[in-house]
Amino acid sequence: MADDIATTVREVCLGLPEAEEFVSHGAPNFRVRKGKVFAVYAVNTHGDGRVALWLNAPPGAQALHCANEPGQFFVPPYVGPRGWLGVCLDQGLSWTRIAGLVREAYEHTAPARMRALIKTTATVTAPTRSLAADELDPMQTAAAQKMLAKVREICLALPETSEQRQFGFPVWRAGKRCFAQLYFLDGRLSLAVWTGAELQSMLIEDPRFRVPPYLGHQGWTALDVSKRSSADEMRGLIEQSYRHFALKRMLRLLDET
Repeated sequence: MADDIATTVREVCLGLPEAEEFVSHGAPNFRVRKGKVFAVYAVNTHGDGRVALWLNAPPGAQALHCANEPGQFFVPPYVGPRGWLGVCLDQGLSWTRIAGLVREAYEHTAPARMRALIKTTATVTAPTRSLAADELDPMQTAAAQKMLAKVREICLALPETSEQRQFGFPVWRAGKRCFAQLYFLDGRLSLAVWTGAELQSMLIEDPRFRVPPYLGHQGWTALDVSKRSSADEMRGLIEQSYRHFALKRMLRLLDET
C-alpha cells in the first residue's frame, strides 16, 4: 500500500509489462523497454502548481477529456500538440480510473506483443498523503528561501534591475534582459549566469559547476548552491553576467557607485 502519490504512480506504471523508469529533465519518465515513453510524472512544471501525469493518449482522448472535465484534465506543455493528455492526480479522480488511463497510454505506445501480456488493469489503493508545500515547490524550503534572499540582495543592488518569475523560478533582469536565474536542476538548487564559453570551459572543471540545458550553448553556466556558497563568489559571477547584458547607462551607474 503506497502512502504517497509518487509511489502510487510508480506502482501503476511499472506494473505494466516490461515498463521501466528513467529521469529526464528532473522528472520521472516511464517507457516501454528502452523504447517509447508512455507517461511522465510532472510536479509543478513551470510553476503551474499541478501534480500530474502526462500520458501518451490515443487519438481524440485529449480533446474529449479536456472538454468534458477541464478541472481534472489539461493539455500539457511540449507534448500536448502531439495529443498527450495531462491528468491531475490530486483533483478527485479515482485511482482506478487513473490506472485505466495509464493502461490506455501504454497500449497506445507499446507493440502488440507487449500489449498482449496485459491481463487486467491494476487494482490501486489511493495514496493517503498529499504533497507538502515544499514538495510541490522546492523553492519553499528554508534553505532555498535563505539562498533566494542572498541572490536577491546581490542582484537588486545593481542598477535598473528587477525580479520576475520564469517557468516557475525567480530570474533577474537588467532592463528587459535576464542576467541571473535561480532554479532546481536534477534536485539541486542552482544559480545560472552568463560566463561566456571560454570561462565556462574552465569553471566546469570544478564539480560545483555544470553546463545547464537549453542555455549552456549560449555561454551560460550553472553553480550548485544547494550547499554553502561564498557570497563573494556569487557576487562576482552575477556582476560579470550583468555587465554582459546591461546597457551603457546602467554600466555607468554601476561604475559610479
